[in-house]
Amino acid sequence: MASPAGRSCTRYSKIPEFLVGPIGQPMPAVGLGTASHPFMEEEVRAAVLTALELGYRHIDTAALYASERVVGKAMAEAVQRGIVASREELFVTSKVWCTQCHPELVLPSLKESLQNLQMEYVDLYLIHWPMAVKPSKPHFPMKREDIVPMDLSGVWKAMEECHRLGIAKMIGVSNFTTKKLQELLAIAKISPAVNQVELNPTWQQKKLIEFCKDKSIQVVAYSPLGGQRIPKMNPVRQSDVLEEIGKARGKSVAQISLRWIYEQGASMVVKSLKRERLKENIEIFDWELSDEDRLKIDQIPQRKLITVQNLLCPEGISSVDISDVDVLEM
Repeated sequence: MASPAGRSCTRYSKIPEFLVGPIGQPMPAVGLGTASHPFMEEEVRAAVLTALELGYRHIDTAALYASERVVGKAMAEAVQRGIVASREELFVTSKVWCTQCHPELVLPSLKESLQNLQMEYVDLYLIHWPMAVKPSKPHFPMKREDIVPMDLSGVWKAMEECHRLGIAKMIGVSNFTTKKLQELLAIAKISPAVNQVELNPTWQQKKLIEFCKDKSIQVVAYSPLGGQRIPKMNPVRQSDVLEEIGKARGKSVAQISLRWIYEQGASMVVKSLKRERLKENIEIFDWELSDEDRLKIDQIPQRKLITVQNLLCPEGISSVDISDVDVLEM
């Protein structure tokens, strides 16, 4: 994972970048996430355009989110309106879903994503979860009985082919534990550039971060503000520790959380539809947390919110052991 010295500032925005992968491709430290449940097309389109106006350049999408088409349209509109000069200024991430995590379906899935995006390539293509489900259209929740053994070697070879063809500038994974990463590294010709995982002050993933640093894998945080599905149970926004630090520094809880992630050497994708929140979320680069702040954050009780069980129907029985997908690594 890139060190602080590996960060640079772009010529077109104030968001710093990390240099990622074997040749050090620039990746913005903060990006916009486009998952929404239920999916709201016009709101997502407006959020993408607003984010680009504010200086965001990384837009994160996935086959599952149903947002690829609107993301592509919004980006094309941004180029047409002169908000960005060209596609080359943008950094686009998409992901292959569990239903397409089969060696023969990875490349067609990426080609479908590119058709939706109306682009010739993505900057980063990820395996969304280390799990395979019977082929079908991307959906969730998925039936437990539809889980099948994942051919990780075959799937990764297909990801490498996407890279070789130039339609995925970098390839990586999401929701991989250290054990799953070790399995992948043992068979990969091209190492994953990125591991996108749940990461915030209430789920700090210290073991995983150290492992990824050692293997030169960039960590990207999702749910950096604790997730949005159940706001009243959000452990980040309800953290007394983060609120206390924020009040003392004149910052929001969100800014304290995002700054902490940045100081771990991780990038992040943040979801918001509101201009003021989008602006606030990138005002984290001209100040630092103190050692005392960091010590207090280190002591926050840990709780993982996103698990494979969230993806599955409660009923049914899987014939495949998926217990190692959700190993809790502190």
